Amino acid sequence: MTTSPLADDPAEVRILSSELLVRGHVWDVRRDSFEFGGGEDCAVLSRDYIDHTGAVAVLAIDEQGRVLLVQQYRHPVAHRDWEIPAGLMDAPGESGLATAQRELAEEADLQAGRWDLLLDLFLSPGATSEAMRIFLARDLRPVEHGFVREGEEAEMVPVWVPLDEAVEAALAGRIQNAVTVSAVLAARVAQAEGWQALRDPELPWTTREASRGERSK
Repeated sequence: MTTSPLADDPAEVRILSSELLVRGHVWDVRRDSFEFGGGEDCAVLSRDYIDHTGAVAVLAIDEQGRVLLVQQYRHPVAHRDWEIPAGLMDAPGESGLATAQRELAEEADLQAGRWDLLLDLFLSPGATSEAMRIFLARDLRPVEHGFVREGEEAEMVPVWVPLDEAVEAALAGRIQNAVTVSAVLAARVAQAEGWQALRDPELPWTTREASRGERSK
């Protein structure tokens, strides 16, 4: 049994080669060959993965304890799933918090007077370098912006749902989006603890930096 706090352990491996296999519209597919292990047990492994920019999401909670969800068509899974506002870290130099603030405005026409850090996630660490940071937004009010929703986003309609109802839907398997499920469950736990576990929204995002490393440069 460990006596130190339970935490993921950053690892350094020697990357021998990194090959771009597919240049995608949004993200790329890459193949890395790297040394794994040491001494006589050292081996050269190759792994293909989606090289991702990283993303943020926002769980917005109003004064009545309701969370904001939007339903959006997602082609890879052929579902209109329930999601919280989210977006890619694709603006050069933009912080995670700034991206979250922009996405909340663009997808929900809202701004927040209070921001907290709720979760940091690796969404599928065996398949993609994507790191996700989820923020909690409160003290909400409308905001005007010039962003025009297109494609799948054009049909999004915001719905306010009691947090307990969202948690029940997640546990019953009626909503399956990993970010949404993680966010509502974490918020319910944080709420029960008086929001004491929430973190500074401007904490350095070291896991995203480590997951991207030198490979995408």
